[in-house]
Amino acid sequence: MSDSLHTHKPDAGHSHKLQPVQKHDHGGHGDSCCSSKAAAPSRIMLSETPTAGARLSSFRIEAMDCPTEQTLIQNKLGKLSGVQQLEFNLINRVLGVTHDLPSTTPIIEAIKSLGMHAEPMEPGAEASASSPEPVKKPWWPLALSGVGALTAELIHFTNAAPNWVVAVIALISILSGGLSTYKKGWIALKNLNLNINALMSIAVTGAILIGQWPEAAMVMFLFTVAELIEARSLDRARNAIGGLMQMAPEQATVQQADGNWVAQPVKSIELGARVRVRPGERIGLDGEVLSGSSTIDQAPITGESLPVEKTVGDKVFAGTINQSGSLEYTVTAAANNSTLARIIHAVEQAQGARAPTQRFVDSFSKIYTPAVFILALAVAVIPPLFMDALWFDWIYRALVLLVVACPCALVISTPVTIVSGLAAAARKGILVKGGVYLEHGHKLDYLALDKTGTLTHGKPVQTDYVSLDPTADETAPAIAAALAGRSDHPVSLAIANAAVDKQTKPLVVDNFEALAGRGVRGEINGELYHLGNHRLVEDLGLCSPELEEKLFALEKQGKSVVLLLDKSGPLALFAVADTVKASSREAIQQLHALGIKTLMLTGDNVHTAQAIAAHVGIDQAQGDLLPTDKLQAIETLYAQGHRVGMVGDGINDAPALARAEIGFAMAAAGTDTAIETADVALMDDDLRKIPAFIRLSRQTSNILKQNIALALVIKAIFLGVTFAGIATMWMAVFADMGVSLLVVFNGLRLLRK
Repeated sequence: MSDSLHTHKPDAGHSHKLQPVQKHDHGGHGDSCCSSKAAAPSRIMLSETPTAGARLSSFRIEAMDCPTEQTLIQNKLGKLSGVQQLEFNLINRVLGVTHDLPSTTPIIEAIKSLGMHAEPMEPGAEASASSPEPVKKPWWPLALSGVGALTAELIHFTNAAPNWVVAVIALISILSGGLSTYKKGWIALKNLNLNINALMSIAVTGAILIGQWPEAAMVMFLFTVAELIEARSLDRARNAIGGLMQMAPEQATVQQADGNWVAQPVKSIELGARVRVRPGERIGLDGEVLSGSSTIDQAPITGESLPVEKTVGDKVFAGTINQSGSLEYTVTAAANNSTLARIIHAVEQAQGARAPTQRFVDSFSKIYTPAVFILALAVAVIPPLFMDALWFDWIYRALVLLVVACPCALVISTPVTIVSGLAAAARKGILVKGGVYLEHGHKLDYLALDKTGTLTHGKPVQTDYVSLDPTADETAPAIAAALAGRSDHPVSLAIANAAVDKQTKPLVVDNFEALAGRGVRGEINGELYHLGNHRLVEDLGLCSPELEEKLFALEKQGKSVVLLLDKSGPLALFAVADTVKASSREAIQQLHALGIKTLMLTGDNVHTAQAIAAHVGIDQAQGDLLPTDKLQAIETLYAQGHRVGMVGDGINDAPALARAEIGFAMAAAGTDTAIETADVALMDDDLRKIPAFIRLSRQTSNILKQNIALALVIKAIFLGVTFAGIATMWMAVFADMGVSLLVVFNGLRLLRK
């Protein structure tokens, strides 16, 4: 059937393939306003012009699990000739080094000089898949340290033994529990890095030099305990992402060449293999159903709350759960390239892309820590030299100041919160490509939406049938379906499919002919029939005011109208439209409740745009738009001072998606291009995930602000107490440990369901 049967202009190119487009800086992302495609693990460029022979080497460093170690490695390798770029993945403790060195030995030796072991990884090895279990440290040294510290305090308090006995017991406590801290502190000082280990080593050593042995032992023990608790807390955030990997089973049942079914590791299963999955089993690989039907719980991938019916030809995803029937499917993606694997990889990359708050905290701590060290030095020296104060008292206060002023809580709170937020979003079927987007989502005040495939299903269906000749009531649908079935036009297919749904008996068409720009005609049982648009009716001279009124009423609703005619006149009319998703109206209501205005941008005609907008409750609608027009609409909103997000699913949306503050890709499950290029990828067709993302972004932003405020306020209070001479060193450790754990647990709240 001719295109002109369709009385409105469809959004072309909704192939769910979003092409990479350069993200422009529009003032919303600060220094890191880069494309979502650049949201890789924390990447440090050391050379602006990489050499042609540069290659990437990856290393697993078990001791590298927080920004403290990252800073040391960055400073060390940054001085190594030939190293051009560093990529830090703290979640998996993996370092990527782009270099042109003849071997990796200098890199390994440089990291070894920092007290860490770098284990080279095989090229192409997956960080998540091969991550070994961390080596468990023996518990007795920490227990001995605690007993020694407590014993030294009791003996000192009761005067039960000479001071040298207290010193020996305290020294045993310090060495058993704090030797690793001293080692790390010494390495940090050698590399001119004043991290927490360096500050704590200085504080404990200072306490020893002024004879405060029991307090030095207690401080070291408490600090070691705090580090242990903090590491366990960070593991929870790390495991939130690691748990994604456990969704896919290790084995699947595969049909062999002789027809037998054998269980084999999913990593070894090749593309095209035939796999069987029984009720209750997890699906091991992405595929397409070959036989059987079942319902599948796709929540791990798409976040859908209800199971989805699957039958022959439907896609299935690794990590989802087969519920009712047995299925056989052909493998369409290898284990390391499944939708689940790409989600995990994207989340791992996103956690490494530093969010604005994290960059602020890192920059702040670079100034803050040396400033505190200088202040502590001044506190220790100035009062005794110029105010005739006691050296012992003010040196002690300076040591307390070093402990309490440590920026550890500030530094660790942001990555924990961001990782928790990213993992929480992934559980909901929302793939966020970087902390910058998770953090900026709460700033959106305007959301532009494509129509076809976003608000609507993107597939026209017959919505109306109106009989115009009572004598043809029973035969008109079958005749129209027979003519429409000879065309592949979407409107024709909608009419033909409606007849199939009603089990209309097919008719034979003779002398079929397409009429360019108007419709088709053909003979059925010797009678000539026409099926076409408004223009065809006028050309045949069969139009009337009554028919015009009916056509206008339907077209005003955004529907495409097709008429069936014989030689005497119109027999029936059929209206076809792209139907709105059930979730669209609720999603728009939720967005409005969040204070976000909405704008629909579509290539369809203005009547269709306004009809759909009115149906779902969208504030404004613009129709007849080309891709460049959609981009201009986003630019106009920016010029008016708005922070704009854009939702789309096709190539024609790509320019607007790239220009928006945050680009949301619809229905990205199974679509590698969308997952790789979108700022935020919604893994299914549910538009309600956007208000869910904005609520999560607002919660994340609030927690980040709370953590910074808690850390700074508590430290400011304790600094005042320190200057007043009330605080002790072990109290300072408790304060530092307390605020660190407080901000970590506060960040982990995002993982609650």
